[in-house]
Amino acid sequence: MSTATERRQQIEATCLRLLARREHSRKELLDKLALRGFERHEVEPVIADMAAQNWQSEARYAESYIRQRIAGGYGPARIKYELQQRGINETDLDEQADEQGGWQNLLMDVYYNKYGEETALTQNEWLKRSRFLQQRGFSGEMIKRLFAELKIKFVR
Repeated sequence: MSTATERRQQIEATCLRLLARREHSRKELLDKLALRGFERHEVEPVIADMAAQNWQSEARYAESYIRQRIAGGYGPARIKYELQQRGINETDLDEQADEQGGWQNLLMDVYYNKYGEETALTQNEWLKRSRFLQQRGFSGEMIKRLFAELKIKFVR
């Protein structure tokens, strides 16, 4: 049986190992430590102390995560949803996207990488491409603008 001080040291060591590899949100740390058998009431004060010392930062985590997902070709709706799943609710996605050329340019890159420059599509192919882009997190309005800009035409 370990004392409270030993438990706290184990929690701190585990948190530091996790944070040394990459940024983690508070929720991710809580979840990972729960899987390792630590109780939430033991973990929360340790994570709070780490945040106070700036070893754990929600803002840094969100910035890193957003940058990574934008580089992977994901749109604002998908990234926002994924951040909410990780305990991050308030963040400015547009600022990060603007640093990398904006959402519309990202959408164009994703589209060209997947489909090339073909502009004559069947309705089924148009729907298939629209669904793919929506699953990536781009809004219907953004996709509509992209298709208008690319002058996509229907063929039978």
